[in-house]
Amino acid sequence: MSTRQIASSTLWQIASQAVMAVLSIITVKFVAIALSKELAGNYNSVYSFLQIFGILADFGLYAVAVREVARAPAQSSVHGKEGISKERVMGALIILRSIILCISLAAALLIVWTVPAWRGTPLPMGVTIASLVPFFTLLAGIQRTVFQVTYKMHFVFIAEVMQRIVSVSLITIIVIMGIRNSQELWVYNNVLAAGAAGAFVLFCFSTWYAQRLMPVRLGWDRDLILSLLKQAAPYGLAFLCTALYRQMDVTLIALIRPDYEVQNAYYGFALRATEMAYLIPTFLLNSTLPVLSERDAKGEDTRSIVGKTFFIILLLGSTASLFAAVWARPVMQLLTTDTYLSHGAQAGSDTALALLSIPMFLNGIVLFCFYSLLTKHAWKPLAATLGLGALLSLSLNMMLIPRWGFVGSCSASIITHLFLVCALLPQTLKKLPMQITDTQVKQWILYTLLLGAALFLFRTFLTVEWVTALGLIGAGLWIGVIAWGTGIVKALRG
Repeated sequence: MSTRQIASSTLWQIASQAVMAVLSIITVKFVAIALSKELAGNYNSVYSFLQIFGILADFGLYAVAVREVARAPAQSSVHGKEGISKERVMGALIILRSIILCISLAAALLIVWTVPAWRGTPLPMGVTIASLVPFFTLLAGIQRTVFQVTYKMHFVFIAEVMQRIVSVSLITIIVIMGIRNSQELWVYNNVLAAGAAGAFVLFCFSTWYAQRLMPVRLGWDRDLILSLLKQAAPYGLAFLCTALYRQMDVTLIALIRPDYEVQNAYYGFALRATEMAYLIPTFLLNSTLPVLSERDAKGEDTRSIVGKTFFIILLLGSTASLFAAVWARPVMQLLTTDTYLSHGAQAGSDTALALLSIPMFLNGIVLFCFYSLLTKHAWKPLAATLGLGALLSLSLNMMLIPRWGFVGSCSASIITHLFLVCALLPQTLKKLPMQITDTQVKQWILYTLLLGAALFLFRTFLTVEWVTALGLIGAGLWIGVIAWGTGIVKALRG
C-alpha cells in the first residue's frame, strides 16, 4: 500500500472527526444549556464510567483485527491458519467481539447498580440507557476493520456523520422545546437516549457498507477464535491499563467527592474537548499499521515510514496542545456556557483544558509507542509499562482528588503521561528504529513557534462565541499556510 493510500485513509478519518467535532460542539453546548450543572455532571460521569468498560470490551481486538485481516488471503485455499480467508477472520472477530462486549457491559451494569455511593443518584439509570452507545459503537467498530484494510474510509465518514446528525437532531428538539438548566430526570434520560439512537444508526450503516465490501462468514471456528483471543489478550490488558490511567479519574471523583456532580460537570466537558486530540493520532496509526506490519513481516526497512509517522504525531500534538493551552477559555466558552468558566477562586472547565494540554501532546507519543510495539508483538514490556502507569495514576488520583478535585486529576494525568513517554519511547526505538531528519525537526519547531505566536496574539480578541468560531476558522487557514510555507506539505508528500 502506498503513502498516498495511508494519507487518504487518514484524511477521511480526520474529515469525519472534523465534521463530528462541529456537531459535538453543538451537542455539548445543548447539553450544557438543557441540563442543570448537577445533571450535566452525571451525564459526563456516565460516559466516562462506560468508557472504561468500552475499552475493556475492545480487548485489543481492533488493533489485532487490522493486522490479521490485512495479512489474510482474499479466499481460503488450504487448511490451516495461513489459508483462512479475510471473510472467515472477520466472522470470527465479530463473534468474539460480541461475546466480550456482552460480558463487559453486564459487569458495568452490575457494578453501577450495586455501588452504595451511587444508590439514589441518576447514575445507575443513566449508565443503563447509555450502555447502548458502546454496544452498538463497538459492534460497528469491529466492522471498521474492513474499511481500514481496504482503504475505503469514506464509508466510515458517512456512517459516523449520520450517527452524530441523528443524536444532535434529537437533542436539538429538546432545546427547541424551551428546556433550560433542567433538573428533571426525564430530560437527562432523553439526552442519553439520543446518543444511543445515533449509535444504532452507526451500526446499521457500518454493517450495510461492510457487507458490500467483504461479505462476512459468521461461523463458530473454535481454533480461530481462540487464536485471535490469544493474540488480543496482551493488548486487551494494555488497553485496560490505558483505560485506568485515562478514564478512571472521573469515576474516582464520583466515588470520592461528595460534590462529584459539579466537579465532573467542569471536568467532563473539558475531557470532551480533548477527544479530538486523542483520536486523530489513533486514526493515523490505524492507517499506518497495515502497511507497516506488512513491510515488517517481509523484513523490509521501515525506518523512513516510522520516522515520518512520528513527525506527523509531533505536528498533531503541538497543534492540539497549543489550542488547549492558549485558547482554553474561549474554546470552553464556545463549547459550554459562562457558568462553566473559572471565576474567582473557582477553577472551571477552561482550567482543566489548559492543564490537559500537556497530556494532549504526550498522548500522541504514547500511542505511537503502543502501535510500534504492537507491530513487533512486544506485548510484555508494553503491558508492564502501562500497568505501572495505571498504578501511578490511581495512586496519584487517590491522593490528589480528595483535596483538589478535578485539578488534582489533571495533575495526575500530566505526571503519568510524562512517566509513560520516558519509559516507552526508549523501548520503542530499540524495537523499531526510526529515521527522522534534522529538516523535519526544524520544520516541527518552526511550525510550533509560528502557530503558538499567532494563537497568543489573537487570544485577547476572542471574547464572544461567534468571534471564537471565526477565530478557529482563521487558525485553520493559518495552519495550512505555515504547513505549506515551512515545507511540511512537500515533505509529507514525498
